[in-house]
Amino acid sequence: MKNRSRPRPAHASKVEMTEVVLPEDTNQYGHAWGGRVMALIDKAAVIAALRHCRINVVTASVDSLTFRAPVRLGHILRLRASVNAAFRTSMEVGVKVLSEDPLTGLQAHCCSAYVTMVALDATGRPTPVPGLVPAERDGRRRRRDARRRRRARLVRR
Repeated sequence: MKNRSRPRPAHASKVEMTEVVLPEDTNQYGHAWGGRVMALIDKAAVIAALRHCRINVVTASVDSLTFRAPVRLGHILRLRASVNAAFRTSMEVGVKVLSEDPLTGLQAHCCSAYVTMVALDATGRPTPVPGLVPAERDGRRRRRDARRRRRARLVRR
């Protein structure tokens, strides 16, 4: 219960990761494997959740993922993640993925995902997470939208 008593600021969970797309990350068309991008999304979400609650976390769900632009061999992937909302034992982490052409600097929004992470105690049972202090207007909007998505997830269950 100790974790739950100290709300933490949203900015404390921010993550920015950078990866270059190598040949082993690509399919026969020279585009990054979707599964590779998904693994990086999961990693960024785990780091953001860990920074927020400072306890072990696991991925409970990933909302639908739609690739908007291809990520090509040699491009730079930029992933930005942060906790949008904290619930009792879970958190919603938003992850945005950008693809950057290293020669031109041109960036494209590859995809975004909302990942639900659950905090676990030493016995592997869900445990309470700290509350979230949203950052200004955008943070309050993100928290409100996360709560709406959570209600929809719970209905689908």
